[in-house]
Order: sequence, then structure tokens, then C-alpha cells
Amino acid sequence: MMTLNILKVFGLSVTAFFIGIFLTPALTHFLYKYKVWRKEVRTVAPDGKPTPIFAELHKERETKVPRMGGILIWIIPLFLITLIWLLSIFFQASIFGKLNFLSRSQTWLPLFTLIAASLVGLADDIFQVFGKGKYVAGGLRFSRRLLLILIIALIGALWFYFKLEKNSVLIPFLGELNLGFLFIPFFILAMLASFSGSAIDGLDGLAGGVMAAIFAAYGGIAFFQNQIDIAAFCAALTGSILAFLWFNIPPARFYMGETGMFGLTTSLTVVAFLTDAVIVLPIIAFPLVVTSFSIIVQLLSKKFLGRKIFLVAPLHHHFEAKGWPHYKVTMRFWVVSVVFAIIGMIIAVMGK
Repeated sequence: MMTLNILKVFGLSVTAFFIGIFLTPALTHFLYKYKVWRKEVRTVAPDGKPTPIFAELHKERETKVPRMGGILIWIIPLFLITLIWLLSIFFQASIFGKLNFLSRSQTWLPLFTLIAASLVGLADDIFQVFGKGKYVAGGLRFSRRLLLILIIALIGALWFYFKLEKNSVLIPFLGELNLGFLFIPFFILAMLASFSGSAIDGLDGLAGGVMAAIFAAYGGIAFFQNQIDIAAFCAALTGSILAFLWFNIPPARFYMGETGMFGLTTSLTVVAFLTDAVIVLPIIAFPLVVTSFSIIVQLLSKKFLGRKIFLVAPLHHHFEAKGWPHYKVTMRFWVVSVVFAIIGMIIAVMGK
């Protein structure tokens, strides 16, 4: 059984990687042929004020490198989970029945969240590419983005509470904390917090490396808990992210865009709750936390103190503005992400 589980998890990860490597040339051909990139460099911050530093740092790449590379990340797990499920139906006595990782209790909700949020992100990317929308950086209004993510979060919270009868969170080394009906708003807030980390997609390869480490950690946690379908889901995602990263290592061939980050950050929340490891989410996803925190601090400082704390937010752009080469910022974030992912995984596994 252990051998089969290893094949199911690691085999799916490798398969997802090679499918991504195979599909990317066709995807990049399409993206470049139809010039799927911003038509203007962003010149305003989320608070609506000018950001000349950011515009200067990214004027050469932002209008020449296509977006929507994140399509690769969610289409591959969707393809794999659908293909293996269909094969398990037609060949019930075969190995495909054992490799099938589509299950009501483990992967229905993360898959739904991944696809739903990724489609929202895809719509946002399309608006940005064609210069439509009212958001300061182009795309869907922030209020509309937030509303759509809130709907997805609410569906997830209700599924956990009523379908999976989940109303508590595990505090490592201490035990279960029963939240009762408060579990629903807690779940929604956790997803919104993870979603805010989408802003980390700002440098070549940065988001890909960080998210690969995060999902690999949660895949490891699920494997240790014998939640093999969740582990397989995380492994397939990790493999597709690594395929994306192969072409996104500086200089990037394409950017992930919102269609990648929206799906990854929201499905991450679902996986964290399914593995009873949501309390260590801020540790495993530490780079996302720092990214969100730097934006909040910058906005509050400008509003109440009339000055900036960082040269430009999020934090990775601050280091870039200080003169760090963008590849050095990216690789140091990768290192930090792997270290904190390991720390969080150890706490989650030992504190169960």
C-alpha cells in the first residue's frame, strides 16, 4: 500500500511536470501571437497614488512579457484528475481505480476552489490585457474581486460546516479548539488573508518558487496524515507549478497573472483546513504574510503619517528599489519560503 501511495503522489507530480513542459511551447506561442500583455506600465499604487519607482523598475518588461501563464498551473491538475477518474470508471479493476484522487471528503472542494478562483483571475487578466476595468492597476474593480472571492469562501465554509461537519481547528500540541458557528467567518477570513498574498506575483519566478514550496509542504503533511488524495492533489499542483517555473526563471517567458495566484491562494486555504494545519499556515506561507503585511503597513503609514515606510510596496519591490538585482530578491525569497515551509510542516506533523 505504501508503494502505491508513493507512486500515486510522486508519480502524479512528475507526470504533471512533464505535461506542463510539453504544453508550454504551445501556450507561449498563443500568448505572444496575440500579445497578451499589459499595454501600459502601471503607474499607480493600490491607494491610487503615483508609483514612479515601480514604473521605472518595470517599464522594459511589463509591456513585453505576456500574462496568463497561470493557466498552465490549474489546467494540468484539472486534466489529470478528470482523466484518471474517467479511466477508473471504464477500467474499474485496473490500477487507475487506486490512482484516482477525486474524492468527496478530500478533493472536491479544493478542486472547485482552484477552478472557480482561477476563472475569476482569468477574467481579471483579460480586463488588464485589454485595458478595461476600473481597478487602479487595471482589471476588475477591487470590490468585485472581493465579492467573488467572498462567495467562493462562503461556499467553502458552508461545505466544511454542513457537509463535512467541521467546526473546530487544531492547535498544535494543545488539541482541538471548537469554534461552533464561528468556524464559518473564521474560514472566510483565513481565505481572504491567503488571497491577499496574491500580490507576491511581481518578479520573474518569485510566486512560482514560493507556491511550489508551500504546496509541497502541505502535500507532505497530508501524506503523513494518510490523506493520500489531498497529497496527490498538492503533488499535481506542485508539479505543474514547477513546470511553470522552468519557463519563469529569470528572465521569465510569461507571467503567472491573477489566473494563477487567485486559484493557488484560495485552494491553499481549503487544503490547510482539510489537513487540520490552518494554524501553521502563516508559517508555511510566511512570504505571503510578509507581502500582505508590507502593503498594509505602507498604506496605513501614507494615510496616517503622510510618509512611506518602504520605498515601494510590496516588500520584494522595496528590495528591488534598494538596488538588489531582481533575481537575487527572487532566490532569497525562495530560500526563506523553503525554510519556513519545513518549519511549519514539522510543527503540523509533530503537533497533531
